[in-house]
Amino acid sequence: MFYWFGSQTLRIVYGIGDFSLFTAKAFCALANSKRLLRRIISAVHEQGTVCLPVILIVGLFTGMVLGLQGYHVLSRFGSQGLLGTLVSLSLVREMGPVLAALMLIGQAGSALAAELGIQRNTEQIVALETMGVNSHGYLVAPRLIAAILVFPLQTAVFVVVGFWGGSLSGSVLLGVDSGVYWSAVQRAVEFQDMRECFMKAAAFGFLSISTCAYQGYHSDRNTSAMGARAVSASTTRAVVFSSILVLVADYIISSFFV
Repeated sequence: MFYWFGSQTLRIVYGIGDFSLFTAKAFCALANSKRLLRRIISAVHEQGTVCLPVILIVGLFTGMVLGLQGYHVLSRFGSQGLLGTLVSLSLVREMGPVLAALMLIGQAGSALAAELGIQRNTEQIVALETMGVNSHGYLVAPRLIAAILVFPLQTAVFVVVGFWGGSLSGSVLLGVDSGVYWSAVQRAVEFQDMRECFMKAAAFGFLSISTCAYQGYHSDRNTSAMGARAVSASTTRAVVFSSILVLVADYIISSFFV
């Protein structure tokens, strides 16, 4: 039992150290990375434009659900006028950054892990390094920079669309006065709430994309499977670990603002 516990502890410590070294190499390679701006723009397109439809759809229906459930809860106390406060603070403080990050992980993160896994499986990464190209700077670093920029922007879009979803559900369908709703939103959201929201989004972007890149880049050694099964396993691990890290980071960051 002690042997198993010790071996698992060492394995976790080794994994954290290897992951930290991986991300450090990616950022250190930025100085010598070729066509960096072009690859950052491409990564922004992958994480931003391509993922925008799912952000809009999920954000709209999240706001609508919050408006529906919040109305029926507040109506028990005769406080329907606080619906805008409930919807806005729920989206800005928690649901916006978390759900936006999970949606981006499911689409952009899984695609990144699968892409790097296939490149590792077909030895394209080895070919890059043979030609003298730093694979960390060429494949990983632009995605990390893009994630730190795109995740807050996507979260902002998610939150704004969620506000309109709450208004659609609460004002249009359930009869809450629209002016009361939007004035409550304006009064409730403060600068500190927005700062917490964007800090969470940037942290989630860095953690999730770096985890997905790490799992895909090392798909040949992070699982006992081979070939296509290794790519599938590394993609699954990337999505699961990234989602867990987002929730853990959400609690840690929230604890500093509560």
